[in-house]
Amino acid sequence: MARALGTFDYVIVGAGTAGCLLANRLAADPEVSVLLIEAGGRDGWMWIHIPVGYIFCIGNPRTDWCYRTEPCDGLNGRSILYARGKVLGGCSSINAMIYMRGQGRDYDAWAALTGDAGWSWKSVLPVFKRTEDHYKGATEFHGAGGEWRVEQQRLRWEILDAFQAAAEELGVPRTDDFNRGDNEGSSKFEVNQRRGVRWSAVKAFLRPAAHRKNLTVLTDALVTRLRLEGRRVRGVELERAGESLVAEARIETVLAAGAIGSPQLLQLSGVGPGRVLAQHGIPVAHELPGVGENLQDHLQLRMAFKVRNVRTLNEVVNSWSGKVRIGLEYLLFRTGPLTMAPSQLGLFTRSSPDRARPNIEFHIQPLSLDRFGEPLHPFPAFTASVCNLQPTARGSVRLKSPDPRAAPAIQPNYLSTPEDHRVAVDSLRLTRRMAAARALAAYQPEEFVPGSRLQSDAELVRAAGDVGTTIFHPVGTCRMGRADDPAAVVDSRLRVRGLGGLRVVDASIMPTITSGNTNSPTVMIAERGSEMIREDRRRA
Repeated sequence: MARALGTFDYVIVGAGTAGCLLANRLAADPEVSVLLIEAGGRDGWMWIHIPVGYIFCIGNPRTDWCYRTEPCDGLNGRSILYARGKVLGGCSSINAMIYMRGQGRDYDAWAALTGDAGWSWKSVLPVFKRTEDHYKGATEFHGAGGEWRVEQQRLRWEILDAFQAAAEELGVPRTDDFNRGDNEGSSKFEVNQRRGVRWSAVKAFLRPAAHRKNLTVLTDALVTRLRLEGRRVRGVELERAGESLVAEARIETVLAAGAIGSPQLLQLSGVGPGRVLAQHGIPVAHELPGVGENLQDHLQLRMAFKVRNVRTLNEVVNSWSGKVRIGLEYLLFRTGPLTMAPSQLGLFTRSSPDRARPNIEFHIQPLSLDRFGEPLHPFPAFTASVCNLQPTARGSVRLKSPDPRAAPAIQPNYLSTPEDHRVAVDSLRLTRRMAAARALAAYQPEEFVPGSRLQSDAELVRAAGDVGTTIFHPVGTCRMGRADDPAAVVDSRLRVRGLGGLRVVDASIMPTITSGNTNSPTVMIAERGSEMIREDRRRA
């Protein structure tokens, strides 16, 4: 028999980016009690905080769920790693740290799809600013004094400066800010760091609230299902250290388990597509066909080029003296390669001139390797990864087992549409033109991934399937929409349709993916969600 853990006003499932912010905001009211539940452990490991430590965190069961996709036709039958944070801070403790809002048109589309102007760019910009602590201080587009620290990266590479100049030759302008609503151009990515150390949602939002007596944080606790009484959610069932527990929620249960975890938990609880639940013998408590559908993600196509006459990270880390210099520089100054985000230089542009707005993003890196987690190559090289910002493919997250410990079936359906094929081919050809520009001529770039021998459209589509991999931006699996939209899971106030006492507040509610990295849009979603929850309590 399950032991009663207690009754709380709010029970939050998932202490990732959204959950940490929600806990901070809801527990700011001393009259309410908040329980925050995280399946992963504490964030005390050194490599969570040293920025380059993401290479040790991703794919490590200590900090990552280590999901894999189902074999994907668009990836030529491959299954790939699908990292999701399993630690306090969630993905903000293991991600690329890139601060990116996306494009204003992304949010205007949300407003149109939901019929709620509160999701428009004009409405969400002040929310972004309110949470932000930008190194430039308060401006028209940036905030100061918020919790979400944004700084410049603390290193530079000659080869990246040359690539930026090459892109400029092809008409990609330089910009000093990707976050004004139109991110077209090239610039060094800004990052969520403070003086060369990762700035996670734990540091920003959870730690400042940890002393509050009305906030309980439970780690190493797996929520196994929601507790439903008719059409109202009353809390959750969970397991911790082999013990079954029950936590009751007086006002609301809030799912903040992300684009994989939130739909999985709904389905385990009998909320979702009846045909999926029936396959696993789960009684349908509430039919919601959109749960787990509409998965969207950014697929990056990695092109790698050998170079000459310039230093890259490959040679540095392949010598003991280089490793010692890197360590000393970080120890003494908090600068250098140990402060690196996975990518330093970013470009947003159009894959072809007929595009109405920038539809591809480049991540340029002064390194190369065969695949994530493997050693860097022994020769100087750089990688130019390009992703389709507005993919038309839609995937799914569906149960594979009624066991809550079993990973769900993640099928992104990458490169499954003619439109996405066209963008992939155009993007690879554009990358080649950049590599052939005058600004890079002195370094004699030589493409070795996927290989310059591949020229036809069919060959390049095949190559995209061979080199494509996720940038870990899954969204959309509990998407919000209008009341007459049968596939919408939540309304524009993030309440699960047809159920009382339950919201979803994380990246899964995005109806369409943002045109850039998705962590900071999740901060904005959580800030808006916390406002809605508090407003509804005041009205009750």
